[in-house]
Amino acid sequence: MAEYQAPIADMKFVIENLAGLSKLNSISDFAEATPELLDAVLEEAGKLASEVLSPLNQTGDVQGSRLDGQDVSTPDGWREAYKTFIEAGWASLGGDPEYGGQGLPKLIAAAVSEMWNSANLSFALCPMLTQGATDAIEHHAEQRFKDIYLPKMVAGQWSGTMNLTEPQAGSDLSTVRTKAVPEGDHYRITGQKIFITYGEHDLTENIIHMVLARTPDAPLGTRGISLFIVPKFLVNDDGSLGERNDLRCVSIEHKLGIHASPTAVISYGDGDGAIGYLVGEENLGLMYMFTMMNVARHAVGLEGVAITERAYQLALEFARERVQGKPIGPNGGDGVPIIEHADVRRMLLLMKSHTEAMRALAYVCATAYDLADKSPDPEAVQSASRRGDFLTPIVKGWCTEMGIEMASFGIQVHGGMGFIEETGAAQYLRDARITTIYEGTTGIQAADLVGRKTFRDGGAAATELLEEIDAVAASLSTDEPRLSDISDSLAKAVADLRVVLDWMLKAQSEDPRLPEAASVHYLHLWGVTCGGWLMARAAQICHDMVAAGDGDSVFNDAKIATAHFYAGQVLPQTSALMRMIVDGSASVLDLDASNF
Repeated sequence: MAEYQAPIADMKFVIENLAGLSKLNSISDFAEATPELLDAVLEEAGKLASEVLSPLNQTGDVQGSRLDGQDVSTPDGWREAYKTFIEAGWASLGGDPEYGGQGLPKLIAAAVSEMWNSANLSFALCPMLTQGATDAIEHHAEQRFKDIYLPKMVAGQWSGTMNLTEPQAGSDLSTVRTKAVPEGDHYRITGQKIFITYGEHDLTENIIHMVLARTPDAPLGTRGISLFIVPKFLVNDDGSLGERNDLRCVSIEHKLGIHASPTAVISYGDGDGAIGYLVGEENLGLMYMFTMMNVARHAVGLEGVAITERAYQLALEFARERVQGKPIGPNGGDGVPIIEHADVRRMLLLMKSHTEAMRALAYVCATAYDLADKSPDPEAVQSASRRGDFLTPIVKGWCTEMGIEMASFGIQVHGGMGFIEETGAAQYLRDARITTIYEGTTGIQAADLVGRKTFRDGGAAATELLEEIDAVAASLSTDEPRLSDISDSLAKAVADLRVVLDWMLKAQSEDPRLPEAASVHYLHLWGVTCGGWLMARAAQICHDMVAAGDGDSVFNDAKIATAHFYAGQVLPQTSALMRMIVDGSASVLDLDASNF
């Protein structure tokens, strides 16, 4: 099995032509994010991904992380790889320069993150969670805590976690029971948290837990949740590490996938109570935690992209080498590679086209975050915030659902060999399965897309994006038959979405349960359509390059052909989804719960 190879050509194409790196270059904070710097970053990141992280992926899956007492050991080679990772500065890529970060746009950091996730998803989860914790501290904590924690976290010397879930409190955080009792300038934390990714490990000097808990007089429900910084080791005034805090890992979960990523159960306050420091104000913890969760939701969407890319690479390699059968047509004959079989080509093209569509969507969303964060134009900030907010649940929900489906196709391409662990194909399906669950299930993303992102503004953000997609469909060249087909398919998808949007807004006033019943289909409809939008833009750009004699003709023609396949084989799903939503949502509510 060949190691992962970063798809740098497609990443660069998306960053420069679809996501709009040039828009970011005009902002002073991102002036150094030039195409030349992009080339260097992607090339070096690709080397680390293929040469250091990818070789550890399968061995890490087999060994897993191990708990000994209250200490966790990561698999062989993990510590050395992490040391290489932070010494090369990869942990600080998108960090704030004030705390030692390199300050590169999220757009570039997203592409690099995709590489880590493709090469070794279990490894990539550690810096991903640290980034979320860093953002929460940077945006909401007092300056003294920023000065203590951020330099070490940005550098990757200390890692971070999210501590939300408890045995009785999963997605419903209103039932959190962990307690925080004030004591001088800190609080004493007692309780238990579960499903804590990298909650205990041996990669960093310290682990900074971001913990949701309730103070003694907190109101009931989510309004009474506060957020606390609870370090594994207390930090002395001079920045050195002090004694171990009163918290311990009591077990790590035995999981379907991501075996090398330690998912910990952590007990706080077995003694006098763990020392924690309040972030911001009491009872605003859930709002602060959403800073972490939004970062994580986009990052998990990238995991769906990354797993699809890696599963595709593995399936393509196998399809080119596996000799089997006699295909129909001009390439027929005895003993041909299975890539010559039409159905194998169909599956490979589904994987390839989805990877490219999802990558484009995730990167476009990252650019929206960058503009919202750094643009000096208030109107541009508002527009970018609206777009990023709207796309986030689609990136998280659609990309992860497709990651599972495409990893399953990867096994199917392998046939019986795909069901055997040694080929590596099965691991990607096992690893992908968690992505639709953690950081908010697909149902939660769909509810967010419907309630907060569509209904809250009366469909304004949705309509704004639809109009942009419709304009792309209308602008495609008609002198190229494939682009004409793409235009027709995309225009039909927009029409289907308009019908659904009108129905959703009307159904909300008649029976609020109907939009909820339709929500996952609604999210999928947006994902398919947004993928078609960006593939259409890519096809037009490549068509123009071919006409002008610019660029790589092989790459350009492949992009047009892949976009044409997506238009013919994926975009037609919108018509079925429209009917399922408009005509079929009521059927979800027909059967009484007691009759299941």
